[in-house]
Amino acid sequence: MVYDLLLERFLRYVKINTRSDENATRTPTTQSQVDFALKVLKPELEELGLSNIHYLESNGYLVATLPANDDKLTRKIGFISHMDTADFNAEGVSPQVIDSYDGGIIPLGNSGYNLDPADFPNLKNYVGQTLITTDGTTLLGADDKSGIAEIMTALAYLKAHPEIKHCEIRVGFGPDEEIGIGADKFDVEDLMSILPTQLTVDLWVNYSMKPSLQQEQNLPSTDVMFILEQQKTKWSMPCSWQLIFIISCQQKNALS
Repeated sequence: MVYDLLLERFLRYVKINTRSDENATRTPTTQSQVDFALKVLKPELEELGLSNIHYLESNGYLVATLPANDDKLTRKIGFISHMDTADFNAEGVSPQVIDSYDGGIIPLGNSGYNLDPADFPNLKNYVGQTLITTDGTTLLGADDKSGIAEIMTALAYLKAHPEIKHCEIRVGFGPDEEIGIGADKFDVEDLMSILPTQLTVDLWVNYSMKPSLQQEQNLPSTDVMFILEQQKTKWSMPCSWQLIFIISCQQKNALS
């Protein structure tokens, strides 16, 4: 199943430099993250028709709400993803899109680097799928632009398919995760102030590739490669509904 604009969103996001700066003293640590939140993500959320969209200058988080479309589903779920990318060149990202991967060695542009199944045997698991890689001169930034693209695409899909009944969904896009300070400043109380204080989010799902998961899967870093699996996956959520969602290599085994 092909999700409209998933690939386009992802490619557009990774081409925007949102690298964080561990030497900065402000939050967000780089203006590019602020611009990404306010000039890219916020207008998209507005176009999708989400509510309570606001940017917190105190911590650099952009948050929004997709209201429930079934009054019986009173619990809530939240999805969080970070906007910054790791401490490596993020200027001039030029992704390579490999359709129907054939299982062979993947040259990373003209950089002299490549992804070899001899080094990463689990690449063989993705034969026939679409892979997106760096050209070898920059990071790719799939950590965590893949999470942002997935969340945005899921929101768009649910808006376009009101027959899928869902509880309230809240989303948060934050800065500076790669340098270890962004998550600490996530303001749960502000997010709860959107609705009466007795209501809480029952589950937050944080989109972030864990190093241990990478090692277990023997996969290249998501800074190098993103596996685009355009398939339907049903999640059983604590708010008693099933969400059709898109998952990448970084969520597949973690949430199955």
